[in-house]
Amino acid sequence: MECSRRDFLRYMALSAALAAVSGAPLPASAARQDDKPDTWVKGVCRYCGTGCGVLVGVKNGKAVAIKGDPDNHNKGLLCLKGALLIPVLNSPDRVTSPMARKTKGGPLEPIGWDEALDLLAKKFRTAIDTHGPKSVAYYGSGQCLTEESYLASKIFKAGLRTNNVDGNPRLCMASAVGGYVTSFGKDEPMGTYEDIDQASCFFIIGSNTSEAHPVLFRRIARRKQATPGVKIIVADPRRTNTSRIADLHIAFRPGTDLALMNSMAWVMIHEELDNSRFWGKYVAFKDNEGKDCTFDDYKAFLEDYRPEKAAAICHIPEEQIWQAARLFAESPATMSLWCMGINQRVRGVWANNLIHNLHLISGQICRPGATSFSLTGQPNACGGVRDAGALSHLLPAGRVIANPKHRAEMEQLWGVPEGTISPDPGYHTVAMFEALGKGDVKALLICETNPAHTLPNLNKVHKAMSHPDSFIAVIEAFPDAVTLRYADLVLAPAFWCERDGVYGCGERRYSLIEKAVEPPQGCRPTVNTLVEFARRMGVDPKLVNFRNAADVWEEWRTVSKGTTYNFYGMTRERLRKESGLIWPCPDEKHPGTRLRYVRGEDPIVPADHPDKFFFYGRPDGKAALWMRPYQGAAEEPDADYPLYLTSMRVIDHWHTATMTGKVPELQKANPSAFVEINGDDAKNLGIAHGDACVVETRRDKLTLPARVSDVCRTGLIAVPFFDREKLVNKLFLDATDPISREPEYKICAARIRKA
Repeated sequence: MECSRRDFLRYMALSAALAAVSGAPLPASAARQDDKPDTWVKGVCRYCGTGCGVLVGVKNGKAVAIKGDPDNHNKGLLCLKGALLIPVLNSPDRVTSPMARKTKGGPLEPIGWDEALDLLAKKFRTAIDTHGPKSVAYYGSGQCLTEESYLASKIFKAGLRTNNVDGNPRLCMASAVGGYVTSFGKDEPMGTYEDIDQASCFFIIGSNTSEAHPVLFRRIARRKQATPGVKIIVADPRRTNTSRIADLHIAFRPGTDLALMNSMAWVMIHEELDNSRFWGKYVAFKDNEGKDCTFDDYKAFLEDYRPEKAAAICHIPEEQIWQAARLFAESPATMSLWCMGINQRVRGVWANNLIHNLHLISGQICRPGATSFSLTGQPNACGGVRDAGALSHLLPAGRVIANPKHRAEMEQLWGVPEGTISPDPGYHTVAMFEALGKGDVKALLICETNPAHTLPNLNKVHKAMSHPDSFIAVIEAFPDAVTLRYADLVLAPAFWCERDGVYGCGERRYSLIEKAVEPPQGCRPTVNTLVEFARRMGVDPKLVNFRNAADVWEEWRTVSKGTTYNFYGMTRERLRKESGLIWPCPDEKHPGTRLRYVRGEDPIVPADHPDKFFFYGRPDGKAALWMRPYQGAAEEPDADYPLYLTSMRVIDHWHTATMTGKVPELQKANPSAFVEINGDDAKNLGIAHGDACVVETRRDKLTLPARVSDVCRTGLIAVPFFDREKLVNKLFLDATDPISREPEYKICAARIRKA
């Protein structure tokens, strides 16, 4: 029965994409006739970074239904997870009051809010007074509201004078940030989802879009089916549902996509498919150290990636490289889409650079349908963490801690004395938990994320979170989150549409989640919790002079004014009236920007600029094309561990399933983790479908049922990470990209045997 349910869900997901030309939306509401809503309240889906608009149906003060917002970019469509959000909101399995442990390792017991906030302030105050500001830290989330992330970062960086502020976007999007910043000078895509409707070729690499971003996959599939000649290239070691609609599927050896993309660039130049009019005027060539070089230097660099050489590295047919390069360059408009398969690597920034390189050398950029577009994993990783500066090296609106001018600007805006903001970047995520394990971080506040489940090399993390001298406070809505096993204090938040606030999705669109219902008694909006915490800590009252999230938004809107992230025109009232606005949006009459860096489109580009394109994030106004060499993974297979192991997503669950696990249909469809293995590998190892198998790496081993199929290429096994009883992240190493400090979840060495 479980298998048939999963097949049903997969069928529904694919039908949402492949049969979408009929225009029929997914079922979006399961309300009974007697639960017909009295009102519909506008909001945003709580799951992935697609940022689908929703309408929440309310009757007698209770949320009873949900449907897609026809005025937002998703045009009323929701995926299965989004269509089943109401049972999550109404789940009886909620944290509904603060809880604390009387002794380390003892049970969590309910306490009052005053006692909880006093305890939180006391622990942080004691740590700072005894060990200094660097002894405390905040670990946030791409699921927090923009107002929450901005406020927490302000409290810690300006109020407590520590830059130990990081979050789970470090685990998923940091390399995308690094790629955009090093290639274009500024973070975030230059295009929007509308480019999907105008692209004639899609280059999808490191993304199982059909399962991770189903609504966008539907849009891609609809574009292909409705428009003759549209081509799809999918580069992925797994044969996913995404690759099954591709005209070309390139199942390269894991970790070799840098060689693949350099080789595609070689073909473009060799076949005279490059656009010299574009790159000759708008591109600056850089060697791997950042030094200026020439186009001829770049050509010479690419000689190591001639197709015959790259094909041998990637273990693919040479013809696939030629075909992919020609499709990419000769298409009227090519759009690249990628996600964790590119980012979660020790060379994730380099991989991002090479995607941008393909667009820059071919001129497939800054035109409708021609763009390099990073897909985002969380609903507010962009608008709440990246844009608001809630990472250890960032300040709001593209400012960076290492820049004295930027620190001075924020000190003036926040009204604090010069020198208040420390010039030293704080701990990035992996380093933060290492510092916790060493006893250097004494007090840690974790907000709306589950690091005891999501971080790599989890045995090391669990040991760090068990440090006898540490104090860990967690703001978390659901009691089954693994992180709560290590919490000394738990604070109960209002969840999703139980408070209002802004999410910013992957296309630079900011949308307002309006409050639809009251939270359970004992749950409070996190903005209010953070303000009360700061006040009890003795933070200067003017830094936290906010009544609610709307007040915080007004300040954040002002902080963005005059920057290249300018969204000053997005007033709260305007966001209530409209279903999302795309920045830059400098004034209340501006419609939002569909295409950055283009004169006449982007308000940051002067109207009288002499050139059509202006990459204003870089001093020379040009995009950078980087010579990034192929390098393998931090841990490659060997005689003892001969297989590649990778992590993956499934359509039924999102992240650690603390939400999707509350929905019976989703939980029954995929109740537990498994290991995916190619049929040839399974036959050689004597493994049959459904067999219990031991998956082992140098860090740990787990017993998982085998799913034998043609999805993984030979030599590769894959596991999903949603199961809290089978914590597969114990298997992965915590090596990080030296630029972005994002961990390498996608590749490590493993072995498997029948249990």
